[in-house]
Amino acid sequence: MVSVSAGSMRYDWDPAWVNPLFVVGTIGYLALLERLIPYERAWQPSSREWRWYGAYFLLTAAGGGLGQAAVVAAVGLVARPEAALPLWWEIPAALLLASLANYLVHRLSHSNPWLWRLHGVHHVPDKVNVGNNGVNHILDVVLTQGCVQLSLALVGFSADTVLTAGLFAVAQGYFCHANIDVRIGVLNHVLAGPEQHRLHHSVDLSEAGHFGGDLSVWDRAFGSFTWHPDRAPVAVGLHDPATFPETGAIGASLLHPWRGSGRGRG
Repeated sequence: MVSVSAGSMRYDWDPAWVNPLFVVGTIGYLALLERLIPYERAWQPSSREWRWYGAYFLLTAAGGGLGQAAVVAAVGLVARPEAALPLWWEIPAALLLASLANYLVHRLSHSNPWLWRLHGVHHVPDKVNVGNNGVNHILDVVLTQGCVQLSLALVGFSADTVLTAGLFAVAQGYFCHANIDVRIGVLNHVLAGPEQHRLHHSVDLSEAGHFGGDLSVWDRAFGSFTWHPDRAPVAVGLHDPATFPETGAIGASLLHPWRGSGRGRG
């Protein structure tokens, strides 16, 4: 992430292709680690599930790209072309603000009934791995990314800093979702990791906190931190699976928010 961000600043690479290439590279690296050091072998995707995940990834990338065209344009208009403050100060501040914006939108998506009907698509799978990190409703991705990027730009962070914060969020998001047997110990109190995110996907809502996808400091600050060493979820997936279509029913999942009514997950 650091080398990609530095290269983008130095050589003025276009974010329109930096971001997707970084995502593909991150997925490939973590998918390899899932084969080498899996946390739960039963969570490894089947070939059929990989096809589902690929379809969701392409749909999310296409729809998110179209929806974020306005966001990118707005960021370009309001973000400073160069950092007004030293990058060593601006980048950490941007990471904290981006993480807070993501935390708030994510937590609201679990309590607001209509937003949950978007975000709940992501919680349908009964396993957690790097592939199904991309199982999302298109509008959920656009809403979250738009709020995060615009919050950074409106505060006045530079375009390079906005890009760096975005790359960090992508890397951490896929790392959190990876089915790898990695423990980060006390760093869990600062960074979000796989140990926490598995709990977030738990069917037991009393342990399913951890709304931070990159940093865990906001979970600590707002009382949604439930991790302790060696704690594992009882099972992952939806508390009530009947409330959403199955992951393989892609069309039904995309139309789900407009069908009936639903309550937030909690």
